Amino acid sequence: MRIIYNCFLIVFINIITIHAGGQQVSKPPLFNGGLKDYYHNYFPIGVAVSLNNLKGDESALILHQFNSLTPENVMKMAAIHPKENLYYWKDADSVVAYARRNGLKVRGHNLCWHQQTPDWMFKDSAGKQVTKEVLLQRLKEHITAVVSRYKGSIYAWDVVNEAVSDKGDEYLRNSLWYQKCGEDYIAKAFEYAHEADPDAILFYNDYGEINPAKRKKIIRLINQLKAANVPVQGIGLQCHWSIDTPLKNQLDSILKEFASTGLNVQITELDISVYPAHQQAVSGKDLFYTDTTFNPKRESLQIDQYKTCFQLFRKYKAAITGITFWNLSDRHSWLDNFPIKGRKDYPLLFNTNLQPKKSFDAIISFPQ
Repeated sequence: MRIIYNCFLIVFINIITIHAGGQQVSKPPLFNGGLKDYYHNYFPIGVAVSLNNLKGDESALILHQFNSLTPENVMKMAAIHPKENLYYWKDADSVVAYARRNGLKVRGHNLCWHQQTPDWMFKDSAGKQVTKEVLLQRLKEHITAVVSRYKGSIYAWDVVNEAVSDKGDEYLRNSLWYQKCGEDYIAKAFEYAHEADPDAILFYNDYGEINPAKRKKIIRLINQLKAANVPVQGIGLQCHWSIDTPLKNQLDSILKEFASTGLNVQITELDISVYPAHQQAVSGKDLFYTDTTFNPKRESLQIDQYKTCFQLFRKYKAAITGITFWNLSDRHSWLDNFPIKGRKDYPLLFNTNLQPKKSFDAIISFPQ
């Protein structure tokens, strides 16, 4: 009788279904433990989410695997503050409420960025660009309103995003923020956020940390802010990587360098594309790129890369205070449309059916 019951229980756990939106969907099976459990003694494991992720089978996967959320888009300025006198709180409130109900931490993303900033921020009623003073006042009002609303619910914020230039001969990105305010907008953004919530951990967030020249500029900016007593408390490394980049010794050096700043280091937007970095934008005749299947070669390389990354994340656990994946599963990734629109990618730990890939096994297979 016990054998029959156990067999029934196993089948029930793995195929139980729920109804969502009029369609029957399968819940993902419960594994021995979630990522959050395997890394309980290391750092929180988070995921960037949209509202659609917070229901049905994807919600079940989130709650089993993760203990931190980042709203992927709904807290960006254009989404939450589309007009000068209009805030749209509904979607961001929903993410925060979901996290609160389920005991998840929340990282806010983001308060100041050169993209997804509404036009009104830079223009007056006549359509002319506003002065530096007006722009900084608008930035203060925005940051104060958003951070104050979620005070006590959001433990960390990406305050300024991607302010460092990709150009070798340019320090800071020549954005409208920079054109109107110079470097001042960066420090001011941190000051405004700290005033609104003194307990929140404030991050500067950027990509391109693999590039030595850009990494040097990111650290220059951090040290400059620290020297001026600006309340920057963390560095967010986006870590949009690939199956061939970074190399192990390279990543070890990168993490050591950022850890040496003494600030919190978080991996904020992790994914590992199955397309090699040196030709990620190529869509021509190379079979490796016209073939968009998740084939054994790509799988093997991705397994090795994820294993290497997490070995080193664990090595630097004294400095790393959080890991966040950018999207939940291969069912949907922003890389499906970047850098080549419509080219399917498979950069995450769970497949399109929300099942763990072999890369999942690779990062949980370590002495507990």
